[in-house]
Amino acid sequence: MATTGRTSDADRADGALPIRPERESDHAAVRALHLSAFAGDGRVPDLVDVLRVAPAPLEPMSFVAVDGTEVVGHTMLTHSRLDAPERIVDVLVLSPLGVLPRYQNRGVGTRLIRHALAAADARQTPLVFLEGSPDYYAARGFERADRIGFRSPSLRIPAPAFQVARLTAYQPWMTGTLVYADAFWALDCVGLR
Repeated sequence: MATTGRTSDADRADGALPIRPERESDHAAVRALHLSAFAGDGRVPDLVDVLRVAPAPLEPMSFVAVDGTEVVGHTMLTHSRLDAPERIVDVLVLSPLGVLPRYQNRGVGTRLIRHALAAADARQTPLVFLEGSPDYYAARGFERADRIGFRSPSLRIPAPAFQVARLTAYQPWMTGTLVYADAFWALDCVGLR
């Protein structure tokens, strides 16, 4: 289920496009956005649809960037687990992150990531994982996960692309293997292509 709420004043202060929780009325626009951002690959919007309603211990958080009434960017945080030596740890995965092509390279993705990480931190989530470009995500709070004690959920994920952001609730014993939610496997959304 998508979260609801208003855009914060902090998200408008710098004159950039506002970020707000996704609403049910945004679903069709978010689907079209991901089809456009991912060159027609229907797996990405299908993943969003499934993750919105999949039962999970942590409710998904879904955010959109808007220009007036148009949804121009979207990201989600959804539940996964870290198989750590002491116990299973509930973590989040940031996926997907999409921006309409005509809005790319304007800071929309960066603002969505910053907003999502702040929301995860406020929820006391210790870790946020993703698959993506190390050049892009390293500048936005993520680091190569295998170098600090984490194991990828799949051999199809190149080591540099498996990344993590350690948040306030993180503790050093929290290492181990990321276990993706079933939807990532069912829709073959694991591993960069």
